[in-house]
Amino acid sequence: MDGCTAQAELVRKKQVTPRELLEAALERTEQLNPAINAVNYVWAERARDAARDLETAPDSPFRGVPFILKDLHAALEGTPMSNGNRALRAANYVADYSSELVRRFVASGLNIFGRGASPEFGSVPVTEPEAWGPTRSPYDLSRTSGGSSGGSAAAVAAGIVPAAHASDGGGSIRIPASCCGLVGLKVSQGRISMAPNRDETNLGVENVVTRTVRDCAAMLDISHGPGIGDRVIAPRPMRPYVDELRAAPSSLRIGFLDHRPLPGPFDSECAIGVQRVVETLSALGHRVEASWPKPLEDPSIPPRFSALWSTNMAVAIEATARLLGRPADASDYEAMNWAMATFAGSMSAVDYAKSVVAMTAFRRSIQQWWADGFDLLVTPTLAQLPLPIGSICNNPDSPMDPMRVAGDFVAFTTAYNVSGQPAISLPLHWTPDGVPVGIQLVAGYGREDLLISVAAQLEEAMPWRDRRPVTGDVA
Repeated sequence: MDGCTAQAELVRKKQVTPRELLEAALERTEQLNPAINAVNYVWAERARDAARDLETAPDSPFRGVPFILKDLHAALEGTPMSNGNRALRAANYVADYSSELVRRFVASGLNIFGRGASPEFGSVPVTEPEAWGPTRSPYDLSRTSGGSSGGSAAAVAAGIVPAAHASDGGGSIRIPASCCGLVGLKVSQGRISMAPNRDETNLGVENVVTRTVRDCAAMLDISHGPGIGDRVIAPRPMRPYVDELRAAPSSLRIGFLDHRPLPGPFDSECAIGVQRVVETLSALGHRVEASWPKPLEDPSIPPRFSALWSTNMAVAIEATARLLGRPADASDYEAMNWAMATFAGSMSAVDYAKSVVAMTAFRRSIQQWWADGFDLLVTPTLAQLPLPIGSICNNPDSPMDPMRVAGDFVAFTTAYNVSGQPAISLPLHWTPDGVPVGIQLVAGYGREDLLISVAAQLEEAMPWRDRRPVTGDVA
């Protein structure tokens, strides 16, 4: 019983205390983290104080369960945060507020004791920031844990914590979930508030990575809902998400895509994984056919996405300068991120507006496929197996090289950040030598309920719960 719902139940039955759960998580961090480099901040004494308070606190959904935040944007008042940036790390920046989602985590009883590493500003799909060094997959220490929620995913996969905070602006929940054999749900735009300082109309969303669909659903039940001033608010669910675990859907119309929609490298294991899932869904009574939204094949979309991504980077660098209390300097940032910000500075307001208009048209055309009668789309989560450590690294002589490698890696995830739809990566395929291969399911806007229901079906039909990294290789 190692999931967050299971641990909370042990506390509820007084079979274990919040202090005992915390000490076990801290011990696992000390033992396992040196090999994978997943947890970059630990505040043990603060968490011990919280554990003592939780001993006698009123019951709550996750009372006493150890938890970590991603080291990106997830402010917890009084704790350090670097956003993967060496200047913020050196300045020992400490947040003076807590974000709305973090307050919800605390209110649910989670005992937050540290942070999971992130690439600088979450800009690439691997977690190898110059500020902290590479985070490795517990399943293969030579490979990336993915990004940008790579520290959180590696910590969960290794067994340090049962669940961890994550966020997704281009695949950053689903990518590390795929690399580390986890469940990673990117929620609909507006499902979870980004208050107080982030904009829910942008590409990014917040959530968690977990081992099981049950934990994914239970965590969403305590985190969803709008905050003050939100401009996008997803429709309220009809019932708790955990109820969807027992609600096997009737025959659904499901399309699948088992190849890249645009040219580029593609690993055959990703296609094999899709075919295995398609066969299982058919056996479960669903109507499955080779169909996908044709706008995915539009070559003009990736450059438009890159323009928005670069603009977000320029904003992140300006925000960091404000936190540092001094002007931005190239020496404070990684070469690729500085180059993206510089590129954004060369764009006019009209250029940016054209990208926004193009993305709006893309969002509507993508969602039309679901409106025309499909319930779900099945794709690989990634186009390649988890990359070897060092595949994406800064090159001052050609600073945009990492973006080209990243684009080949994440050919299936970014579209649904633009469309705002929910998408989940499930660990439904493994290579013969034990490398996890995530399979992505995408639903219509606001239909996390459907994703959770079908994911629970697949978890039962193609179980992964007993898969674990070889502890001796991680320790």
